[in-house]
Amino acid sequence: MTQHRILAVDDEPISLQVMVRHLDKAGFLPIPASSGSEALEILERQPGVDIVVTDLVMPGMDGMQLIEEIQSRFENVPVIAVTANGSIESAVTAMRTGACDYLEKPCSLDALRIAIRRTLDYQGILRENEQMRMMLRDRFTFQSIVTVNPIMKGQLELAAKVVRSERTTVAIYGESGVGKEVLARAIHFAGKGMPTSFVAVNCAAIPEHLLESELFGHVRGAFTGADRDREGKFSAARGGTLLLDEIGDMPLPLQAKLLRVLQENVYEKIGSNTVHPVECRVIVTTNRDLPALVAAGRFREDLFHRVNIFPLTLPPLRERREDIPHLCDHVLGQLRRHLGKPLPGISLKAVEMMMNYHWPGNVRELRNVLERAAILTDGELIRPSHLGIGNSVRNAEGSVRESGDMVSYTLRLPADNLSLEALTDEILSITLERCNGNKTKAARLLKISRKNFYRA
Repeated sequence: MTQHRILAVDDEPISLQVMVRHLDKAGFLPIPASSGSEALEILERQPGVDIVVTDLVMPGMDGMQLIEEIQSRFENVPVIAVTANGSIESAVTAMRTGACDYLEKPCSLDALRIAIRRTLDYQGILRENEQMRMMLRDRFTFQSIVTVNPIMKGQLELAAKVVRSERTTVAIYGESGVGKEVLARAIHFAGKGMPTSFVAVNCAAIPEHLLESELFGHVRGAFTGADRDREGKFSAARGGTLLLDEIGDMPLPLQAKLLRVLQENVYEKIGSNTVHPVECRVIVTTNRDLPALVAAGRFREDLFHRVNIFPLTLPPLRERREDIPHLCDHVLGQLRRHLGKPLPGISLKAVEMMMNYHWPGNVRELRNVLERAAILTDGELIRPSHLGIGNSVRNAEGSVRESGDMVSYTLRLPADNLSLEALTDEILSITLERCNGNKTKAARLLKISRKNFYRA
């Protein structure tokens, strides 16, 4: 196992000898330096120093100055400060200057070992986080969104333009599973530098009485059960992006509070009068028709105009079927790495079946279908029998195929229920599902009046 290289800095020879002996006994590789300037020379000549342990009180360049120099010139090298003149003030100053930890002389072998191990562990976590951030940044890019569809391409081009306007609110519309959050993350990670965080809140999944605290936080005693202060998502997303998923399902009372926050760029924790600035981009997504909700009085018109500054709409997969073969190749490539097994590809008949399927769950459903198929295959091409599409609930009830102005239905009814009434119910049900519950649109598609649609 490689020994960690620890640079020990102290102008007192005896203290330096004791420090070197402690480090050696603890299993580290000590490198002695009798001054701050010597320590900087060693760092220049010997890259690979893991930690610097330095005395604060030294002639010439003292420990505080050394920490500042290391911070500016060797930012990845952590520093532990040690001094015989320990005090709260010097500890605070050292930490603010950039030290990772603080020890008082004479420090024991155990205290030194614990401080070094704690610092090494912390540095390891920072490296892992940075690697994960880079992996996420590589994964969520505009280039990783697979499409040859001109409408989808146009929306991606628009999204790339809003990246530069870091505080502009973006609204992403589309059915469930089309990739709204994927696009939101692509906008986030395409920003300059490395954003601090991407925080997502599902407005439909959190009860109304908890959602306000989830967003803005609360102070201790603000309500029953608030036994301590709590930071909200607006605070957690500082410097990054806050995604308000399914904003169409946000309760009306909270919509008014969100409107004020977005207009004034400040928020208050529940139970507090202290104002905090909004320091993140807000992206909202929804699979609902917000103008229709506004007309129905279920969504505030002023909030709609506030969040609809830069709208993007992602088409459902059934309206960009030309993307299906490309998506299959992309997903199978990911599954080869994830499952660690050879996946030769997908048969033409399986592709044809996928091209003809209605995909009510959109790209998310396609990924799930392919993952199941990849698990079932044993080194052969994915075939129709592997897809399981025919056994899904929606496909068992019926499917829709479109060609120009014509719509054909493939119905699968039980042999003991082939009545005209059952057939009519199936057609109405499938058409209503295709139109996302819009009865007027469904009636128009079936070329019947809305009144006859309700009668049926």
